[in-house]
Amino acid sequence: QVQVVESGGGSVQPGGSLRLSCTASGNIFSSYIMGWYRQAPGKKRELVALVTGGGGTNIAGSVKGRFTISRDNAKNTVYLQMNNLKPEDTAVYYCNGDKSLPIVVAGTFDSWGQGTQVTVSS
Repeated sequence: QVQVVESGGGSVQPGGSLRLSCTASGNIFSSYIMGWYRQAPGKKRELVALVTGGGGTNIAGSVKGRFTISRDNAKNTVYLQMNNLKPEDTAVYYCNGDKSLPIVVAGTFDSWGQGTQVTVSS
């Protein structure tokens, strides 16, 4: 597992865009599968998107076509570009990563960062 700091959240109107950033510690970032997750009030945390060290991605069906995940291994950073935001995207967004795909898919990490709040409202 890596140590991460998320940023870039905020309040936007429906249809707006935000780009979240997640910077990770360590010098083996490129070997980690990184995921973006979100947790809405009263709901379980869910995986939104993941990106492998080589850049392969998988996007949840609920955000496919609107969200894009990417990474810059030279900067130890993973991004989540969110377009055409909807009120149901309102949540705290977290990133995390591991070398194990099952752990990233299940989100079974020992610890999490503080996340970044995204609020979509008119």
